[in-house]
Amino acid sequence: MALKSAKLFINEVVKPKFCGGRGVKVAAMGKKSVKFEGVSLSEDLQKILDADMDHVGPRRRARDAFKHIQLSIDHILFKMPCDGLKMMESYEVNSRGLEIFSKSWLPEEVSPKAVLCFCHGYGDTCTFFFEGIARKLACSGYGVFAMDYPGFGLSEGLHGYVPKFDWIVDDVIEHYSKVKGNPNFRTLPSFIFGESMGGAVALKVHLKQPDSWNGAVLVAPMCKIADDMVPPWLVTQILTGVAKLLPKHKLVPQKDLAELAFRDVKKREQTAYNVVAYKHKPRLRTALELLKTTQEIEQQLDKVSLPLLILHGKNDKVTDPSVSKELYEKAKSTDKTLNLYEDASHSLLEGEPDEMILRVFGDIISWLDSHC
Repeated sequence: MALKSAKLFINEVVKPKFCGGRGVKVAAMGKKSVKFEGVSLSEDLQKILDADMDHVGPRRRARDAFKHIQLSIDHILFKMPCDGLKMMESYEVNSRGLEIFSKSWLPEEVSPKAVLCFCHGYGDTCTFFFEGIARKLACSGYGVFAMDYPGFGLSEGLHGYVPKFDWIVDDVIEHYSKVKGNPNFRTLPSFIFGESMGGAVALKVHLKQPDSWNGAVLVAPMCKIADDMVPPWLVTQILTGVAKLLPKHKLVPQKDLAELAFRDVKKREQTAYNVVAYKHKPRLRTALELLKTTQEIEQQLDKVSLPLLILHGKNDKVTDPSVSKELYEKAKSTDKTLNLYEDASHSLLEGEPDEMILRVFGDIISWLDSHC
């Protein structure tokens, strides 16, 4: 009876409030076909795109079918020169028995200045937009390494499901410890680079390995979820109870992340091309793990001790820029930099006007160069 009441409350009160009215509830009853603006797809491609992405097989097929289309879109990330790079993709089973997808981008003619290990955000992967970001950083002389967490992108696991956030942290430590232990890179400086939820991953990695990194680059880090993104207290309590019975269910109300995160309207529309990203309502356990993680990080800001570059849009409605400022003020690091960008939103490297994206890139590369 309690479970039935909770579901009724979510359907009748929560969804209309967070999803723009009761009409959304009707639309959500059937799976909507994914469409790209101005692009006509063959019937076979449309079937691949509309497949259930809960498991990794359909996600990998979708990525293989659309990767060339992704790289051809009109976005500044895919217009930057990228000649002279060695790129390698691989799959490796980790200690938890899950097959993890990873990719690296290396300068072809010279040794990299440093190793840069990337932690992606909740609605992202280490492919698509990050492909352009990685190429830009590698062309600037850095060895860039990235992985999809279990349940995200091309790695095994139920799509968008985070049973324990610390498992992600441990998976990241395991994978990047192997990268840094490679004889070709062992003597190089190493930096951890986190975007959004990946910023929380990066901070928790550092807190578990306080002396293992030469610095961190944090772009709109998820130290706290913006208040407008968190359901009301009563709803949170109900969802917490339901999560014990239905941890994998997609019941948590959520506003349109692309609309909140991407200031540039054209770039916002291009998020549809991120075909393997998780775009549904958060699963109950995942949402609670993210909320718990931000609360834990907020309590440990004063333990952060490595060199920091923190970058955040002042108009970010997804993660709270005031907590990035608090991180800057409380961290015991003696070498720390905070860049707050006027009018900018959440996706500083993907969703801003071109001039802002180039400015943020310039700030990141300049800081890295000064720390190598």
